[in-house]
Amino acid sequence: MQIRQMTLKELYSVYDVVKQLRTGLTYREFEDLIYDMRHMEYKMFGILERGELVCYAGVAVQTNLYHKRHLYIFDLVTDEKYRLQGYGKMMLEYLKDYAKTAACENLVLSSGLQRKEAHNFYKKEGFIKKSYLFVKII
Repeated sequence: MQIRQMTLKELYSVYDVVKQLRTGLTYREFEDLIYDMRHMEYKMFGILERGELVCYAGVAVQTNLYHKRHLYIFDLVTDEKYRLQGYGKMMLEYLKDYAKTAACENLVLSSGLQRKEAHNFYKKEGFIKKSYLFVKII
């Protein structure tokens, strides 16, 4: 097992896992968005087993008035073939250590309303529901 930062050359492997979470996202959109997010220092981390990506996290260190300096987890997904085997927990531990080295005070993420299993997992891992996220389509 290996946990490491993924490279842009590995986008096809990353997409194969990310599309399980972001089901409406085409590869072309995914690739364009990854390139657009580089300005925010978006980092791609993966857990690999025998060279196969089994868990993915897309993150960026951010600062704002309410979370201060924090690591925002944009995407966290374990390949469906490997769920419930502890990879999500391992990734969160890795991200916590990464955030500490980046002088972050918090790990922050947003999760869709229908993802009850994910919400239970986050609560079990010590996350608290801090706010509601509102979106207005324009």
